[in-house]
Formats: sequence, structure tokens, C-alpha cells
Amino acid sequence: MNISPLEQNSMDFCAEEGDKPTVETNTSCGTCFSSDVPFQKKVDKLGLTRTYEAQHTQSDIRLVSEFKQLKLEKEAQKNWDLFYKRNSTNFFKDRHWTTREFEELKTCREFENQRLTMLEAGCGVGNCLFPLLEEDPHIFIYACDFSPRAVQFVKQNPCYNPDTCKAFQCDLTKDSLTDNIPADSVDVATLMFVLSAIHPDKMPLAVENIYKVIKPGGCVLFRDYGFNDHAMLRFKTGNKLGENFYVRQDGTRSYFFTTEYLQDVFTQAGYKEVSSEYVLRETVNKKEGLCVPRVFVQSKFSKPQ
Repeated sequence: MNISPLEQNSMDFCAEEGDKPTVETNTSCGTCFSSDVPFQKKVDKLGLTRTYEAQHTQSDIRLVSEFKQLKLEKEAQKNWDLFYKRNSTNFFKDRHWTTREFEELKTCREFENQRLTMLEAGCGVGNCLFPLLEEDPHIFIYACDFSPRAVQFVKQNPCYNPDTCKAFQCDLTKDSLTDNIPADSVDVATLMFVLSAIHPDKMPLAVENIYKVIKPGGCVLFRDYGFNDHAMLRFKTGNKLGENFYVRQDGTRSYFFTTEYLQDVFTQAGYKEVSSEYVLRETVNKKEGLCVPRVFVQSKFSKPQ
């Protein structure tokens, strides 16, 4: 694959709706150049993808060596820190689409002006955090990230205010959230393009950790890469770590979800599935004359009363 790590990440990460890199890279991902989104729909099940890339990806049985996989797991935090070192806070634009896609962020109050307590698990440099705080002054947000450098960027943001936000570094798979957040205190947690970066064997640990701080009746709002997303199909032989799990050029990893797999992870941790669907998009790159299919999974899980 004759592309740089920055180009690889641009093609993968610009999958996040509304998150267009502020640097133009010569890639095939249309959202890097154009905001035109002519098509989007939500479906419960995926149809068959019969492209050559899909057939090649699904038939690829060659996995990255066990030695390299162990090295990637050991160096996961370092690789994400290097990602933020290279890109600073300039890689993504702010996510102003969150409240549009998840009405719960506006409607879960029991009374007007109730102050909600939220958790943004995997906050990055605050591209979701700060738009939410700007839009709704009656929110307190706990924000954590695997990367110490990302958390540092959040705290250095001029909009950061300890009265409305608490940012801290956390490995969701081993650091207890209750060290920074009271148990059963969070109304809504968001998990946006985060779980895919965690090894599948450790995903249950992350959702169980979040479960401890969610209030009974509270919920987790989830959005991440879906099975047969364009970012998955473009991986070449030599990048596969396991079923639906791949490594990028820069050492960061990505899992591509089915709704069935995600349901198993959350329900086994005690959650109740409220909704789960695929978001299908076609993103147009007018400059290159390309139409790129994107697949995301968007779900809501609640903690029983």
C-alpha cells in the first residue's frame, strides 16, 4: 500500500459524518473534498455486497502474525498518541450532527433546564464535547480518552471549563471509570467511533466499565464503522488481524461491526437494546468523480431500571 499513514487515516476517519479533515489529502474519500451527501438511509439489515473488493476482503484468510498483533496491542496507546502528535486538533471538524442523530441528547430531561450528566467515552480532542457544551449550557460532561495527548489538547482548549467538564485519561478496558465518576450518576454516555479501536476480546470490558457509571434508566448512544464499509473493503492483504478487524498503516486498528455482534457485546454486559440500525451513505467526490459507499452502525442501549 503506497500511501502515507496520514492518507490512510484520512480515508478511514473521514467516515465520521460531518467530520471532514481540515487538511486536503489526495485520497479517494469524497468527504475530504466535498460536503455533498446526496444519499443516506437507515436499514435494519445489510444486503449482499458483490463488488470485487468485498469478495476479496471476505475471502482473505491471511492474518498479521501473532508477534506483530501482540506488539500492536502493547503499543496501542503510543500509536494513538502519535496520531494526535501528527494531527494536533486540526484533523477533524467539530461534530455538529450529534444532536440531530441522537434526539436523546435533547429529550431525556425529566423537566426543563434539568442539568444532565454525560460521559463522552473516547473524547479525542473535543470535537463532540465542545459543540455540545456550546449548544446546551445545562450539561456537565465527563470526557475521557485513551491518549494522554488528546486529553491535554482538551484541557488546553479555551472553551474548557471545570465547572461544565472534567477531562481525564482512561483506558476503558482496565481503568475503572468510578475512580473519576460516581457510580450510577451518568444520564447519557456517548461511544462514537471508539469501540472499533479496541481489540474485540476487550470490548466487553469497556462496555461493562461504562455500565457501572450509568444511572438505571440511562443510556449509551453508539455510532461506529459497519461491516462492508468502504474503509474495510479497501484494506489489502496483510492488514487483517481477525474477523472484521484490521490495522492501518500507522498502527491504529479498526473493527467493523454488525448489529448482531454489537447486540451480543452490550446485552451480555447487562444492557437492553433500544434500537440498532445501519446508516448507509454515499459520499461524492466531485473532483475525482467517485461515489464512495459508507456503512455505519448506530445504536442505543439502556441500563435497566
